[in-house]
Amino acid sequence: MASKPADPGAAEPAPSTEWVAAPERGSAAILAAGVWLAERISRPVAHKILHLVSAYYFVFGPGPRRWSRDYLRRILGRWPSARERYRQYYFFATTILDRFYFLQERHHFFDITTDGEQVMIDTYGHGKGAFLLGAHHGSFALVSTIGRRRRELRIAMAMYDNQAGPITQFFRRSKSPNAPEIIPLGHLEAMLRIRDCLEQGKFVGMLGDRSIANAPAQVVSFLGAPALFPTGPMRVAAALRRPVLFMTGLYRGGNRYHVVFREIADFSNVSAAGRDAAIRAAIERYAQVLEHYCRSDPYNWYNFFNFWHGADLPDESARRGSA
Repeated sequence: MASKPADPGAAEPAPSTEWVAAPERGSAAILAAGVWLAERISRPVAHKILHLVSAYYFVFGPGPRRWSRDYLRRILGRWPSARERYRQYYFFATTILDRFYFLQERHHFFDITTDGEQVMIDTYGHGKGAFLLGAHHGSFALVSTIGRRRRELRIAMAMYDNQAGPITQFFRRSKSPNAPEIIPLGHLEAMLRIRDCLEQGKFVGMLGDRSIANAPAQVVSFLGAPALFPTGPMRVAAALRRPVLFMTGLYRGGNRYHVVFREIADFSNVSAAGRDAAIRAAIERYAQVLEHYCRSDPYNWYNFFNFWHGADLPDESARRGSA
C-alpha cells in the first residue's frame, strides 16, 4: 500500500526520522566526558562527578526528558518523579563511562553475573557464526565479559555511520583486544562483510529496536501500545540462515551488572515458504523479551525520543509491517 505524504502540520517526526536526524549530542558529550574522567581518576570518583554531566542533560534537554517521562509512565503505571527520571539519565551516563573500563579489561572493578551464558557458548561452538541482537537498553559492551573467559570468541558490530561516529572513536581509542570490529551499515559491501564474519565463526552484533526512515518495519505491541520494530536484522539472519540471540547487560547500581543471553530464533533450517512467518514470529519474540527486561530493569532504557509515535496509524502500519 502506498504511504500517505507527510503532514506538513505534524508537530513531530516519526521516531525513525527523529533519532536518525539527531546527532545524539548528549551521547557524544557524555561519552567524551566519561573517557576523560576514566583516564584520569578512579571509578568511584568519576561516578560522583558523573552526576554533574547527568544533571546538565537532564535540566537542559526538555525533549528527551519528556520522552523519558512517557516511557517511565508506561512502565510504572503512574507519573514518575523527577528523581526516577533523573535515575534513567544517570544509568545511561554510567553505562557509557563503564564501557571504557570494559574495553580496557578492568573487569575487576565490577561485580558481574550472567544468565544464559551457556546458550551463547553452545551457539558459538557450532562454528557457523550467529547474530547477537541487542537494543538501546543496558550495555552491549558487556559482551566482553564473555570474551575475557573465552578468548576464542570474536565479535563484530554492525551499525550505521551517523550513529556510530563517537562510539567508533571510543572503540579505536581503546587498546583492548576485546574491542569489536565495526561494520558500517548502509553500504553495499556491508552484507558481504557480515557474511564473511559469520563464515569465520564470529558473532555479529546488531541493535534491533530502532527503525530507519522508510525501511521495512513491523508493528508489535510493546509496553501496552503499538511500536515499530525494524525487520532488517531478522531478514539478514534469515537470508544467511543463522541463529539469533538476544543480549543485554543490565546495570543494577554501584558496580553491579547482570548479562543476559536468550535465544530468539534459529533460521538454519527455515524453508523459503516459511521464512516470512518465521521473521514475524522472531520480531515478536524479540519485543517480548525486551519488554520483560524493561519491566525488570526500567532505568536501563536509553531511547530518549518518542518511540511509539505513528506506529498506530493504519496505513503506515500496513505498509511497513508487510515489507
